[in-house]
Amino acid sequence: MVKEALFGKTLDELQELVLNMGLPKFTAKQLADWLYKKEVSSIEEMTNLSKKARQLLTDNYSFGLTNATKIQESVDGTKKYLFPTNQGKFIETAMIPDRDRKTVCVSSQVGCKMGCLFCMTGKQGFQGQLSAGEIVNQIRNIPEWQEVTNIVYMGMGEPFDNLDEVLKSTQILTSEWGFAMSPRRITVSSIGIVPGLVRFLNESEAHLAISLHTPFHDERQKLMPVEIAYPLEEVLNEIREWDFGRQRRVSFEYIVFHGLNDTPAHVREMARILDGIKCRINLIRFHPIPNTPLKGTDEATLVEFKEGLEKKGITTTIRASRGQDIYAACGLLSTKALVK
Repeated sequence: MVKEALFGKTLDELQELVLNMGLPKFTAKQLADWLYKKEVSSIEEMTNLSKKARQLLTDNYSFGLTNATKIQESVDGTKKYLFPTNQGKFIETAMIPDRDRKTVCVSSQVGCKMGCLFCMTGKQGFQGQLSAGEIVNQIRNIPEWQEVTNIVYMGMGEPFDNLDEVLKSTQILTSEWGFAMSPRRITVSSIGIVPGLVRFLNESEAHLAISLHTPFHDERQKLMPVEIAYPLEEVLNEIREWDFGRQRRVSFEYIVFHGLNDTPAHVREMARILDGIKCRINLIRFHPIPNTPLKGTDEATLVEFKEGLEKKGITTTIRASRGQDIYAACGLLSTKALVK
């Protein structure tokens, strides 16, 4: 029988666990320290716990860390890690170094249900949810984990389709008893599932990124089936009603496709629908995937599009493509053919 993992449990869950085992309540805080703050990977290494406590824990639980089974490194320094899941599947995680920053792009699901036309993960289909422990493991169990400065939930899966575990993972990352990271170092990206958006805004302080890709309803519906259930207009209405304060950010992701969403009309409509929302647009180059008619726009048009948005008063950046040679760039993560 597979033992339940300690790694991925919140402090409240650890307190309930130790009390049920007849251990002192303070043991939960000791456990959290060992799980989330120290370089150990076994219960036996938790030396400030009594031998009795360690034996009880070992008999009933596993520590819960999972090693990557494969590591690839790009010519630009990006690394891609392949992690096995508890369900016999695999997920991919990217670590992107950039001067004094190390950003980890984590997955929240095995595959994805959303079926976006431009995404390899969407073509994989949905194969399972990740637990909070499996999400946080992607950070804790890479060699660079102590140097990680930023985390983005932009890997495989739709975070708001696994929101309970995603929120639990951000709690572990930001709590004093956990990794104690600032929530301002974390960005969660979504295609705009409105009920999840409302919960996320209320229950987390992390930054929000919305996959936009076109301001026109009919076009977006063809690119992103979610537009049928949760139109962009509804998403923007919810964002408008939220006070993001001075430090929390909302940004919009926009993959630029040749002849589809790179025209002056798109610039004008973007300025119209985003009026009154303090935000940033991240323009992303399209990375070709099999069996899609989409093509990336040329560099001159991309720059012209950026300048057009900036003239409308919208802060706009062009995201650098990283890790494309190892299929770690935006939209390229997929583990469809892999099984344990």
